[in-house]
Parts: sequence; C-alpha cells; structure tokens
Amino acid sequence: MSMDENTTARGTAAPGAPVQDEPGQRPVAARRRLHDGMVFDLVRDTVDFSEGVRFDREYVWHTGAVAVLALDETDRVLMIRQYRHPVGHALWEIPAGLLDLDGEAPHVAAARELAEETGYDPTGMRTLVDLRPSPGGNDEVIRVYLATGVRRSQDEFERTDEEAELVSRWVPLHEAVDAVLEGRITNATTVSAVLALQVLRAQGHGTGELRPADAPFMARPGRD
Repeated sequence: MSMDENTTARGTAAPGAPVQDEPGQRPVAARRRLHDGMVFDLVRDTVDFSEGVRFDREYVWHTGAVAVLALDETDRVLMIRQYRHPVGHALWEIPAGLLDLDGEAPHVAAARELAEETGYDPTGMRTLVDLRPSPGGNDEVIRVYLATGVRRSQDEFERTDEEAELVSRWVPLHEAVDAVLEGRITNATTVSAVLALQVLRAQGHGTGELRPADAPFMARPGRD
C-alpha cells in the first residue's frame, strides 16, 4: 500500500487536510519541579506516550511572551539593540516582554512593552505571527503583533539595569530583511517577524487581512 493510500496510519494525514498544529497532550503520570527560577522553571514530566511506552522529559516551564513589529508610514520597522548575556551579544531585536502580569491581555502587554522600551504607542495592532521557538525543550509561546500608526508616547519611562543601555533605530524593511538573510540579525522572534512581514508584502496582502490583535491566543495543553 502506498503512503498516499494509507491515510489513517500513525504519522500520515489525509491529502488536502489543512496543515496545522494539533493539540493532543499525552497523559502525564508525574510532574516534578526541578528548579524554581527568576523567570522560568525547569520541570520533569513522566509521560504515558502510548501503551507500554513511558518516558521522562525535562523542559523549561515558561510564562510566555509577546513582541511587537512597529511599522511607520515609510515602511521602516522599529528595532532595539539589547545585551543578551546567555549568548554574549548585543542583539538587534523588536521590542518584546513576558506575559507575567496576571489578567493582562497579551495585546495590551505588547503595547505596554513597546511604549516602555521605545517610547512609542501604537494606534493600530494586528496579530502577525505565533511562535513556539524551541518546542523540544521549552513550552514558551510568543505572539508577535504588527503595530501601525505609532506615535510618541505621552508617558515617560525610566529604564534601569540592562534596559538603560537600550538603543532604538528605525530600519527600512528591506534592510532588515537583508540583515536577516545575511546572518547579521539572529534573534529568532525578530527573524520570524521581519520575514513574515516581507511575505505579507510580497503576496500583496494588506495589514487588515491579518488576524485581529485580540484573536484567540495559542492553546497551551496542560497549562490552560
């Protein structure tokens, strides 16, 4: 039997079915918290994968995050340079932050982070792209918003610690794309956002065709 004919076996999908991630968490027989961190924790799950198959998986238990690709009327994107100690580099990135305030909607958190890190407020926001940046060892989810009609914030934000050294710059979209493809920008969220916007442009779609800012957030089986 050919692979095309075998549409019901494990590891295959019916031809023509939408390509999409599907929730389906396997039963967790035990969960142990191995480390309580400042931002994230490390957990170990004992997973009942299938009949007679059980294994342990250790992974980062992450609060989740949001990011904002701000676009001005001349097709420039707003980027910041920030020191990232784990990789020992100052990286050019789009503004981002953790979903660590109880009850704060993700798109509200994104607008707040944009204002705090750059001094700009959006007048319009849409959902650009959703990410699970390292699903083999991290349950982090990141939603990237496209912000348009940005304007200087009326509020003043005092940046402290490493954020005191933040540098912001408006970068033409085509230059940001070149920097990604030449390996000069490597932050995964920024790479995904810049290329997603470039694809939107190349396909002739307008920002109004993107999902709304308050579109349902990504499912997090075992966390929701």
